[in-house]
Amino acid sequence: MSETLTEIYTRLAGEGRLTTDPAQLAVLPEFERIRRALEDQPARRGGLRGLFRRGAQAPKGIYLWGGVGRGKSMLMDLFFASVDIEAKRRVHFHAFMQEVQAGLNEARKTGVDDTILPVAKAISDRIRLLCFDEMQITDIADAMIVGRLFQQLFEAGVTVVTTSNREPDALYENGLNRGIFLPFIALLKARMVVWELASPTDYRQDMLAGTPAYFTPANAEARAAITALWHDMTAGTAVETLVLRIKGREVVIPAFANGVARARFYDLCAQPLGPADYLALAEAVRVLILEDIPRLSSENYNEARRFVTLIDALYEAKVRLIASAAALPEKLYIEGEGTFEFERTASRLREMQSEGWGA
Repeated sequence: MSETLTEIYTRLAGEGRLTTDPAQLAVLPEFERIRRALEDQPARRGGLRGLFRRGAQAPKGIYLWGGVGRGKSMLMDLFFASVDIEAKRRVHFHAFMQEVQAGLNEARKTGVDDTILPVAKAISDRIRLLCFDEMQITDIADAMIVGRLFQQLFEAGVTVVTTSNREPDALYENGLNRGIFLPFIALLKARMVVWELASPTDYRQDMLAGTPAYFTPANAEARAAITALWHDMTAGTAVETLVLRIKGREVVIPAFANGVARARFYDLCAQPLGPADYLALAEAVRVLILEDIPRLSSENYNEARRFVTLIDALYEAKVRLIASAAALPEKLYIEGEGTFEFERTASRLREMQSEGWGA
């Protein structure tokens, strides 16, 4: 018989690859229940009857929520890797909803009456276990479809496991037409085990405690130090490209894992992006690694303005920033229009490097 998740966790702790946490240990039996049920489930039969039989046997998933840095993604990744089935997928919730919206657009072109049905069927035909990282709803377009989409997935026998920084009742809080969204919250509570990971320890903050967060100059040494931090924070989690679509624009994060995004200044500040894009980015990530910030002046004024807007969004959302730059914050923008306004940005960059900031 294979190791249980508790045994795997204990072994990894013994090897020094993670720190034992009672709150994390407490939820492992729930993950083990799902794992065993999925592995013991009989092979799916074809046709609608097979779908129904599969749905009746699908184990209840889990909605794991709690503060930033408590180990939610690590636990889900541990669970996902241990489940010995092929029909499984792990994806960031934002990326999944973008795929769904694209699928709905394609379904509309076929003239089908209900576009959600073919999209849900395409997912459930391939997947028995769907794991989401960072479930959150910020877009009314997503809020209006998730209820019916997930209803179809649950009825087709898909088991859903998700992490979130918010309890279900706080999803899409104060959102436009939130009443339309409330049945989805009820559905989550009915079809998933809601579990708060109430660990007192923010491991991500502890990992960064005493560690430089701003590297200058942006040379090979800085890149090596940032790469080491990236590997520590992502802890072997699968790295993906995160694409956020906001009002027809795309914000592309080249590397994303475990709530940590990694991009260059060019990726985020040399593109035609605005406040809404940076706010969406700040909602989607908990740590941003931003590399190769150049000296700023009237010659790259547009890029400098976007950088100011980006830092404001990160600051207000308490996103942790790790950066490499051509100069110290106070020396980044020393001439040209906007020098005075940049003083606030320099001050914020300094504050964001302070011990415990963002906790």
